[in-house]
Amino acid sequence: MKLAVLSDIHGNYPALLNAVEHVEVWRPDVVVIAGDTVNRGPRSADCLNLVLAKARAAGWLMVIGNHEEYVIAQSKPDCPTVGPQAEIQRASRWTYEQLNRDVSALEAMPFARELPGPAGDARITHASMLGTRDGVYPQTTDDELPPKLGQPLPAVFCVGHTHQPLTRTLNGTLVVNAGSVGLPFDGDWRLSYAQVTCHSGRWHARIVRLAYDRQQAERDFYETGFLDEGGALARVMLRELQIASGLIYGWAKEFEQPVRSGEITLEQSVERFLRRY
Repeated sequence: MKLAVLSDIHGNYPALLNAVEHVEVWRPDVVVIAGDTVNRGPRSADCLNLVLAKARAAGWLMVIGNHEEYVIAQSKPDCPTVGPQAEIQRASRWTYEQLNRDVSALEAMPFARELPGPAGDARITHASMLGTRDGVYPQTTDDELPPKLGQPLPAVFCVGHTHQPLTRTLNGTLVVNAGSVGLPFDGDWRLSYAQVTCHSGRWHARIVRLAYDRQQAERDFYETGFLDEGGALARVMLRELQIASGLIYGWAKEFEQPVRSGEITLEQSVERFLRRY
């Protein structure tokens, strides 16, 4: 059995195209998109449409990620459209508009997938079984990990979310973080995805790294209007792509509350924050 797990595309269409080409040459039995196909990048509609086309034509499976949830939230009547909170969420609003305000495909995505295998079941979710924002990191300890895997323990557990690929084993479970197709955060700008195979009575995993047209991915921030219309945090997202490192969390930890309370504008906070990068 051959399983491909792709996660965290984040609207990076050039990266997705290269990943799809590589996957199709490998010819897995099952492909799962492990969440965050959309948002935090400029070409969410193109990425979602391609993944949905693969689902219809080749049976690709999907699970929901936290960024799908952020875009779905923009469809709710109580979602703010003015004020600091709206400005912080402006990239998600822009994505929502790019999807023609249609979030039905996102809402149809399940939280997790369970796949039977000859050496035990595979479980795939976005971050962990504790939620779409509760991830498996390289620094996650053996004590912290079991609740994230869910019960009963699967033979192989595959996630994304952290944008940091890894493979490890705990109590007989092979744990695989596929990393990110569109926005790696481990200092290596090449896209990553996971090839998981079951043979000789055991599950095995390999992280694939591939170059892609990153220059076009950067141009897409400008050519789609995302950088101009997606709010000040779109500048931080572009910098994340350029340096292959996560920055939004650092901005949020330092500046989100002051922006919400009106102590500083979002634009001012981003300007100050990006001086360090």
